[in-house]
Amino acid sequence: MAMTKTEAAKLTNDVLLRGVIETIVNDSSILQMLPFEDVTGTAVTYNRENAAPTVDWYAVGDTWAESTPTFTQVTASLRILGGDADVDNFLQQTYRNPNDLEAEVISLKAKAVAYEFSQTFYDGDEGANAKQFNGLLNLVQSGQEVSMGTNGAALTLDKLDELIDLIKPGRPDALCMAKRTRRKLSSLRRASGNLLETDVDAFGRRALYYDGIPILVDDFIPTDEEQGSSGEVCSSIYAIKFGRQGLMGLENGGVQVERVGELETKDATRTRVKTYCTQWVHREGWLLSRCSAARGRPQTARHGRQGHPKRADVLQTSMHRGWSPPVAAIPREAPTDPARVPKRSVCARSLAVPHRCSWHVD
Repeated sequence: MAMTKTEAAKLTNDVLLRGVIETIVNDSSILQMLPFEDVTGTAVTYNRENAAPTVDWYAVGDTWAESTPTFTQVTASLRILGGDADVDNFLQQTYRNPNDLEAEVISLKAKAVAYEFSQTFYDGDEGANAKQFNGLLNLVQSGQEVSMGTNGAALTLDKLDELIDLIKPGRPDALCMAKRTRRKLSSLRRASGNLLETDVDAFGRRALYYDGIPILVDDFIPTDEEQGSSGEVCSSIYAIKFGRQGLMGLENGGVQVERVGELETKDATRTRVKTYCTQWVHREGWLLSRCSAARGRPQTARHGRQGHPKRADVLQTSMHRGWSPPVAAIPREAPTDPARVPKRSVCARSLAVPHRCSWHVD
């Protein structure tokens, strides 16, 4: 049975594990919706549907033609993601305030797992790093992309609607985009005399919808992609259909928290946070789409991997003893002057079977 991490957290009585899962989900917008299915073994081999069989109309006495679907055998291998969190015993024993030092350290490690998974979810490349799985950028097929132009162009509502229509059957379960793209989309809707619909999500936070489709705003969607000669100023929107007939995650054992125990070489206690996971697309074309778009001024400063802020650079977090989600996490490098933030390109993609679209943010 496939379920999201949010639901998985409700099924454990381990307070520490539940806190880790809640932290990971709170810090990853995609993990709030992506369903996972537990598998046995190190990999899953399955037949990905390429083309459906055809049918025809016949008269009495006609010779019937045979037609069968075609498949591609695909293997999705589990990858190992995690890290160790060491807590100095002296500091833990003398750290007397409402915040528990061990809880804070494990919380930051859980955040790091969420950030790395989210980053890889979009731009993972097995060819560049065999230890990680392929992200959406490498899963979207060329036929599932909506282009905004050879060198990118400004996002339009017509192109976004075209991207949504690439998802078959039905409509996407989510539209994933960067914050800059969300701002552009909000501007386009206001200019057309409408606003993005709003509601409250499972965490009590304000959620946005476009034509009834949830919008997942994710900081880990690159905004420095290239479209033709645009330079590193483009981004993407992904339209995704989740589930066994679309995009989903595979795992073995879910998120795990292991007490490694006392270390021999130093006076510290180690806890390991890990997960064995990967993602897969069931069908080759209709369930995942991408739209690449928005051309803007080149970025003058880059932060961390793929131009994103270094999420591990957290200066402060609050965690009460017995475990509760962190109260505050402040990135070290946060732009303070909006005028210094360069405009970026935007690109939309759909998932359930990939599609793509590119545009220009002016």
